[in-house]
Amino acid sequence: MFENRSIKYSIVNENEITINLPEEFNFKVNLGYLLREKNECMFEIEEERITRVIAVGENRALVQISENDQQQLVVRFLDGTRPQKGWQRDQIIEYIIEWFDLENDLSHFYKMAATDQLLKNPIQDFYGLRNIGIPDLFEALCWGIIGQQINLTYAYTLKRRFVEKFGESIEWNEKKYWIFPTYDKIAKLTPDDLADMKMTVKKSEYIIGIAQLMEIGELSKDNLMLLKDFKRAEKKLIKIRGIGPWTANYVLMRCLRFPNAFPIDDVGLINSIKTLAGLDRKPTKEEIMEYAAPWRNWESYATFYLWRVLY
Repeated sequence: MFENRSIKYSIVNENEITINLPEEFNFKVNLGYLLREKNECMFEIEEERITRVIAVGENRALVQISENDQQQLVVRFLDGTRPQKGWQRDQIIEYIIEWFDLENDLSHFYKMAATDQLLKNPIQDFYGLRNIGIPDLFEALCWGIIGQQINLTYAYTLKRRFVEKFGESIEWNEKKYWIFPTYDKIAKLTPDDLADMKMTVKKSEYIIGIAQLMEIGELSKDNLMLLKDFKRAEKKLIKIRGIGPWTANYVLMRCLRFPNAFPIDDVGLINSIKTLAGLDRKPTKEEIMEYAAPWRNWESYATFYLWRVLY
């Protein structure tokens, strides 16, 4: 048995690893979230098993993730893609732990939410749901920019076009499993290279610009995490062309895991609050801040649960 900070995992055999799950985790509820969009291109779910490629550095592992009856995730490496070295295996496990936010103790969140006007019903409906993240910074930033000012369905269509045009894939059982394009590849492109995706020129420019910043080392996940301060990280992101407060908070929430990240102007958040509060109009920003007062340092999770009510 091995330990990754607070999460323990065991090597069953050369192709299989188990990861112990926290008490406040429900695999089926998280699968329900992952299944909400049929046009997702980064993984496939069949018979309660997730199949996807996890790329960490130069490693490319095709994994199948399921749950056993011992409150554990079972991770199987497929098609001879198991990591050859221990540190490579550890990187893959680290990615899965981060993807499902397994190290976060949600007991305090649930205690707070149990008496909250807006959250008390969502936490019952989706108990065990995790803020399923996007561990790769470039992918998170691209997804945030792609999704600006369009509906979710079209955002997934654009993401698929982007991934299938510029990403790599592993083929297994006559299906392709995609790897998100790397920033070093995108940094060499021009907006004309993205024109047939039907994405706005501005968004193409933003994505290429971010890729170039990452390629020269001006922007990285490690550097943002070293700031250790939400406002400083938010400020650094907002200085980048194409990243406003919504995109910055989305990335701070889904990738950098700041618990107080709060995309307060998000349409889905606003509509969910309107629904749960029984309002006949959209809540004002001041009203949202009043609703959110008890959520201090849990704004990220509160937002994620409120999103899940409608999406």
